[in-house]
Amino acid sequence: MNHQATLPPAQLSDTELVDRILAGEKQFFEWIMRRYNQRLFRVGVAILGNDTEVEDAMQNAYIKAYQHLNKFEQRASLSTWLVKILMNECLAQKNKKARFKLTNIEYHPENMGSMKTPSNILMNKEMGIALETAIAQLPEKYRLVFMLREIEELPVKETGNILGIEEANVKVRLNRAKAMLRQNLGNGIKEHVYAFHLTRCDRLVNHVLNCIV
Repeated sequence: MNHQATLPPAQLSDTELVDRILAGEKQFFEWIMRRYNQRLFRVGVAILGNDTEVEDAMQNAYIKAYQHLNKFEQRASLSTWLVKILMNECLAQKNKKARFKLTNIEYHPENMGSMKTPSNILMNKEMGIALETAIAQLPEKYRLVFMLREIEELPVKETGNILGIEEANVKVRLNRAKAMLRQNLGNGIKEHVYAFHLTRCDRLVNHVLNCIV
């Protein structure tokens, strides 16, 4: 009996999902998207600053990733490979428009903590807005490192691989980003920052699946 076949898709490893997709089970690409939507969205926001433009870049990146999935050699993680594709899409958008404009990210109270008293919701909203504003004001090279290391908690080595810089430079840029943010940083804030909520996730997944399946 094939144990892999009995596992729910969400419990399959990246390698197993890729193998199933390449074997003709295209629908399994949905689980790759759902696994990495949040990470790609945060990276995209760090470059483009506009959530609508980021969604467009994500859709294009996923379609390209699917089309070239047979070229994924697994020398790096699937996450790193996807982020690099997304970054190329974002940078292409920036170059095409010849401008870089940060805009406010939508605030979604459903992403906040379970204690939803009026004062708590207001505090969380203000914290999220203040933090997103502070992050948006960071220079791009620091913003990207902060997103990958502090928000997505990627290892230093993987962050360096994604950005094409030495591990020492990752640490320097992160320290500089933290210094710039100062008191805006704190524990328990990650869930408030650039959340890719379920409705948005479903919309993107369905769009990409309609293009590839």
